[in-house]
Amino acid sequence: MMLRTAATAAAAVSLALALAACSGTTKDSVGKESVKSGATAKADPDAPLKKGLKLAFLPKQINNPYEKIVDDAGIAAALEFGGTGKEVGPSDAGASSQVSYINTLIQQRQDAILVAANDPNAVCGPLKQAMKKGIKVVAYDSDTAKDCRQLFINQASSEQIGRSLVQHLGEQIGHKGKIAILSATQNATNQNTWIGFMRDELKLPKYKDMKLVKVAYGDDADQKSFQQTQGLMQAYPDLKGIISPTTVGIAAAARYLSDSSYKGKVVLNGLGTPNQMRKYVKDGTVGQFSLWNPEELGHLGSYAAAALASGQITGAQGEKFKAGRLGEYTVGKDGEVILGEPTVFDRKNIDKFDF
Repeated sequence: MMLRTAATAAAAVSLALALAACSGTTKDSVGKESVKSGATAKADPDAPLKKGLKLAFLPKQINNPYEKIVDDAGIAAALEFGGTGKEVGPSDAGASSQVSYINTLIQQRQDAILVAANDPNAVCGPLKQAMKKGIKVVAYDSDTAKDCRQLFINQASSEQIGRSLVQHLGEQIGHKGKIAILSATQNATNQNTWIGFMRDELKLPKYKDMKLVKVAYGDDADQKSFQQTQGLMQAYPDLKGIISPTTVGIAAAARYLSDSSYKGKVVLNGLGTPNQMRKYVKDGTVGQFSLWNPEELGHLGSYAAAALASGQITGAQGEKFKAGRLGEYTVGKDGEVILGEPTVFDRKNIDKFDF
């Protein structure tokens, strides 16, 4: 695994980072509640990390290979500060599939729940109950509504992710032609936020000859994503490019294109892991794609949860904490903590990474 500094250096053409998550309450009430939900006690930045902390990672779905990397790294990080971690979750990415797991984790009296939300609001009821019982709640990868957690560990700036993916694809197709988006689930907070910024970017004059014809949903399931790619090409045989901001989706789309007559004719870009995408980059199916380091995302989430549970931070803007080998981080607006800059992977650098 490349170190954080190396990954950042490789990202000269990368995306800078930020958050935009949906909320079921008003902007003003969210701003007040999201900070106060964890900030009723005063932070003690000099407090040591507690020993024996119990952390539970709740991914969108238990069989998602990307989230497995994140969660395994978070569990390993917990051991570094004398805690324990585990991963639990549903096998499907339905909006309410995570609710029963949260209720069980509350009964088990976990010290912190880290959740990658399938839906920003469906998990709010039980997460608020968890916070009332003193359990710290950290969203990662895909946010909840802001009043349902103390922190959100954002892998990158949502705006720059969305805009950059359009910028990259536009350059690859000469800013001309029909394009499509292959997303995960219809309710995924991160996906919808990125897609919103993609649509905004496409309104700029330089994209006047590019047309977004379809947003398809593969539900972060490999076979469905493969079938959705096939359906896109059948419906739009003159399609010039596909953006898939999901590691499951981009790998499935690449697999379809690599064995089709569209290989080399349809540009595929999006978010993927090097190990999933290496063969498709080397065989010419994919020219480039982007991602942050998922191991670092899990590592940061684990230390952030421990800092909350130990009283070092409360989730208020401006608070600082240390995340092991990643160094010091600062809590931003609405409890957001940004990991850092993702990397653009291509044939020149992909063999430098192993995740």
